[in-house]
Amino acid sequence: MHSGPDQNQPRGAGARRALGRRGLPARRRPGGPGARRGPLPVRGRGRRPVRRLNSDYRRRDRRRRTAEEGCWGVRGRGDCRIGLLGACADGARPGASVAARGSWCHAGGGGVPNGGAPVNASIPASPETVFTYGSPALKFGPGASAEIGFDLAQYGVRRVLVVTDAGVAATGSPQRIADQLGGYGMHAEVFDGVHVEPTDLSMRAAVEHARATGPWDAFVAVGGGSSIDTAKAVNLLITNAGDLLDYVNAPLGGGRAPSEPLRPLVAVPTTTGTGAESTTTCVLDLLALKVKTGISHPRLRPTLAVVDPELTMTQPAGVTASSGMDILCHALESYTAKPYTAYDHKLAEQRVPYCGANPISDMWSERALQLLARSFRTAVRDGDDVAARTDMALAAMFAGLGFGNAGVHIPHAVAYPIAGRVKDFRPAGYPADEAMVPHGMAVSLTAPEAFRFTFDTQPERHVRVAELLAPQLDRPNDAAELLPAALLELMRDIGIPGGVGAVGYDESDVPDLVDGAMKQQRLLATAPLPVTEDDLAAIITRSIELW
Repeated sequence: MHSGPDQNQPRGAGARRALGRRGLPARRRPGGPGARRGPLPVRGRGRRPVRRLNSDYRRRDRRRRTAEEGCWGVRGRGDCRIGLLGACADGARPGASVAARGSWCHAGGGGVPNGGAPVNASIPASPETVFTYGSPALKFGPGASAEIGFDLAQYGVRRVLVVTDAGVAATGSPQRIADQLGGYGMHAEVFDGVHVEPTDLSMRAAVEHARATGPWDAFVAVGGGSSIDTAKAVNLLITNAGDLLDYVNAPLGGGRAPSEPLRPLVAVPTTTGTGAESTTTCVLDLLALKVKTGISHPRLRPTLAVVDPELTMTQPAGVTASSGMDILCHALESYTAKPYTAYDHKLAEQRVPYCGANPISDMWSERALQLLARSFRTAVRDGDDVAARTDMALAAMFAGLGFGNAGVHIPHAVAYPIAGRVKDFRPAGYPADEAMVPHGMAVSLTAPEAFRFTFDTQPERHVRVAELLAPQLDRPNDAAELLPAALLELMRDIGIPGGVGAVGYDESDVPDLVDGAMKQQRLLATAPLPVTEDDLAAIITRSIELW
């Protein structure tokens, strides 16, 4: 059995980095262990002090552990030494190549990335041996949306509600799809009342509209994640009794599972980012609590995803940048998530959609990162580049198939309160009539610091994704800085704000943001190590100014 180090051990000489004033670690930048700036200045007064970070946010000794200590090693210096057939040669993994891909060792049963649970994770007495994978039926390619009428006709439906927002409706695509359905003998109507970044209020309004104009046999969601998630909520609540909040994830909601099957839902994304066309979740703002949360259940997954790159050509550059960072963080977070084998073994009825990093989710995440490396900047600079738009649509779909099964963790958990507690930030490319921090942008703002925090749990996995994202980037002396450096360079290039402070927050807001993030336990449970309030406070504080 592989085992990680005792998390109750006191700090030692191998601490990751010196701690500065107020218990915050000195800010690091590429250039080696000595290339540090001083501790963060005090920007605000009267806020809760950030206590010293726990031992999980420090540099650990990078020496390769011996076979007696476990399977962990460092890239290029040998890895798993315990396999299905006993000891492996130094530098080899049983059942996998040594190409530093965060490969899966099958020692002791199920696959374990890098040969075991992350170094900071406790080993369950009865570890999981099963991972799950789910996805919708898929149709991809230019012109795919012209076949939705035929596709829905196979389900024998007669009345279809097309769900979209006013901006997408103005392009004419939703009405064209509705007209197409009419050609197959279906009655279709367009509802264009979706709120960009949906709220509990806007979702309830959509549900009431569907109830008042129904009954509906099926739904077609045309738009970004807002439209697709709203359609998921409508489908849930016209087929199952109860209020929206009954189904919202605990502790913010009741966490109820649907008892009745849902109706066919076709998801037609017009943005490239959320992956909502392939996931089991819908995300919404709870206005009274000023926090984002979600509903998660396998029955929410769309029946069919129709991904037509031609429908994404009208995305403004700012929307392409923000939604693209959502793709990126989906891939990075699922790849660095807690491995499925690090969870306690579940009974069949206990399984949930997010099962942890696994070989199939890894495959999708890696491919998404390669596509982003090739086309992300081009898609932001030149929205008419069909090849780049097609790559981004594929990357969004691939990353959705990855994180929709493995899960996401810290950047998404912190993004929910960043978006939910928005003050007066108005991003380019989005409706100007109200303040918002778009979801993908909110996720990206703490990602560099979050991945510094998680680096030591699985070093070679972090290096692997950084190399996929930025293959030409000069490698810093400190490998922990490679992924943050790749992220920061990309964010600057595509116009993402330079930190949480750039969207309106300062240190006085940190306690509220921590409180909102700690409510996202479904996401934080997927992190590769335990996450405390102090950890989140440090990550957010260090993310106020990224450059």
